[in-house]
Amino acid sequence: MDEHIYKRHNKSLLLYHLVFPMKYRREVLTKEIGESFQFICVGISERYEVQFAEIGYESDHVHFLVQSVPDMSVSKLVTIIKSLSERELFKKHPEIKRILWGGNLWTSGYYVNTVGQYGNKDVIRKDIENQGKETEYKKIHGEQLKLWD
Repeated sequence: MDEHIYKRHNKSLLLYHLVFPMKYRREVLTKEIGESFQFICVGISERYEVQFAEIGYESDHVHFLVQSVPDMSVSKLVTIIKSLSERELFKKHPEIKRILWGGNLWTSGYYVNTVGQYGNKDVIRKDIENQGKETEYKKIHGEQLKLWD
């Protein structure tokens, strides 16, 4: 999982930590359902440009370490994993629908964080500062990302 993906016009190493909670935080995942879920994720890897480095779960949520390609947005990645796993798990384990009152498997939300193997925020800042040492570095922006309503 520490290998770059080579495409025609880019080289990338994009790793994401994703967490998907079950709808209503219901305790749905058992050993048997976890094994089915693993099999489903292998199928997703074979059809899409997604590689699961690690999958772990507790009864009410799932953690992933996923590698993907730059032209697949995080929201598209999440949609693929959630929709295909939900459909296949409901087919293979219809008893899940009773636990979830016939609704969806996943909450609409999720957690995502990027994972950096070759440097953290401070290392990358230092690399940027050291670019073009023959000229003086001028920082033009340094705020935390803010989201507007």
